[in-house]
Amino acid sequence: MISRIYRPPPPLSEFIDWFWFHEGLLCEHRRERVLPDGTFELIINLDDCPRKLFDRSNPNRHRAFRRAWLSGTHTEYIVIDVLPRSSMMGVHFRPGGAAPFLGMPANELQDSVVELDAIWGNATHDLREALLEQPTPEGKFRLLEEFLVRLARGGFERSDAVAYALRRFMAGPHEVTMREVAQELGLSRKHFIARFRDEVGLTPKRFCRIQRFQRVLQRIEQQRAVEWADVASACGYYDQAHFIHDFHAFGGLNPSAYLTDRGEYLNFVPIRD
Repeated sequence: MISRIYRPPPPLSEFIDWFWFHEGLLCEHRRERVLPDGTFELIINLDDCPRKLFDRSNPNRHRAFRRAWLSGTHTEYIVIDVLPRSSMMGVHFRPGGAAPFLGMPANELQDSVVELDAIWGNATHDLREALLEQPTPEGKFRLLEEFLVRLARGGFERSDAVAYALRRFMAGPHEVTMREVAQELGLSRKHFIARFRDEVGLTPKRFCRIQRFQRVLQRIEQQRAVEWADVASACGYYDQAHFIHDFHAFGGLNPSAYLTDRGEYLNFVPIRD
């Protein structure tokens, strides 16, 4: 198996955490949950076999994606297939980082996975064909980086208000309220929510709930035995019922089941058949 991560330099680094590539993926499971983290993900399939997005309530129903697709901000987990020996690459955006590349408000893609053709048109086909011709992961990364810089056409600008709000929320999603941040920015509540949704894809309140959930996952990532009451308190949950409700809402399982089922990568939980 080949696995690579590439962190782009500025200006892309302000909007993108990393590019990723894997080839010859080894896995024992065939489906997995992907947990929400408040960001967009771009995926490019470098194989001919389509990939599946399953209906959570009916695993016999699915949508197929063949070449490339964009996963928007999600408020619940999604279920995808895992194919052995697959070859894929993609982009993990920072919160709000997909905005310069969309050509539409980010909230229009909330809880959606869409074919990239619907957003970028024929450029998607040309990009994928060019990536397939590149023999190395490093060459593919360079090509994708150049494509995204051209796509943004120099429009690497962020709303100062949203950038400030993201810094505040990421530093302590349970320590500051949306109302407080709006007041600090001198914006009305309604205006602040609309601007944040347009750029990030979620309301400030939902974004903070997801970031608090993510703090739990990061806190327990290397732990085998967990004192859940301590974790819940440290991450800002006011009681166990509140904590378990949010954990199940975002993860689709309770905390103890997550500890048993979690996989190698954060936010990807194998579903054992």
